[in-house]
Amino acid sequence: QVQLVESGGGLVQPGGSLKLSCAASGSIRSYNMGWYRQSPGKQREYVATISARSGITLTDSVEGRFTISRDNRKNTVYLQMNMLKPEDTAVYYCNAATSSVTVAWGQGTQVTVSS
Repeated sequence: QVQLVESGGGLVQPGGSLKLSCAASGSIRSYNMGWYRQSPGKQREYVATISARSGITLTDSVEGRFTISRDNRKNTVYLQMNMLKPEDTAVYYCNAATSSVTVAWGQGTQVTVSS
């Protein structure tokens, strides 16, 4: 079973950018890879997905600001976050899934958007 490790979180001012990485312990070639986030007191919510065939979907609130990409040679998925807002503050989690089941979650990386 693949293991996932996120990195790249931190503190950034509103309007700034961060790039999150999710490194897998094995091949991600056959997996749909996603990013989710969870704010204090809220349910974990979907952010973005890139399918095994590199089809991309984004939740409406990040459309035009975030992009997701993958490098199968490096077994890594990225989330480029631009024009960050305070409401983007959350722990961001990486996810690997097949068409029917979740295979793995990462441990999360904190993103804080504040002046």
